[in-house]
Amino acid sequence: MDSVSAINTGLQGIKKGMDGLKKNAHEIANAKSGVEINDNSPEQAPGVNDITRPLIDMKLNQLQIEASTKVVQTNLDMIGTIIDIKA
Repeated sequence: MDSVSAINTGLQGIKKGMDGLKKNAHEIANAKSGVEINDNSPEQAPGVNDITRPLIDMKLNQLQIEASTKVVQTNLDMIGTIIDIKA
């Protein structure tokens, strides 16, 4: 894999992670309130688990962005090293 395609792959990973974060944030923002109080006893409303999956997915998207950023940074560092060697 050449440096340009590795950088492109890293940038695509960052974009995919950012798109996922945006989607998950939207799902969380539109989730129903999780607690209803009836007769002084809190009960979970049907929407309470609506944010569990988006929160987990947000963490996965964060990890994808971090890993993809490392791919891009490593390739840029390699290009810099190659330039230094040839100079």
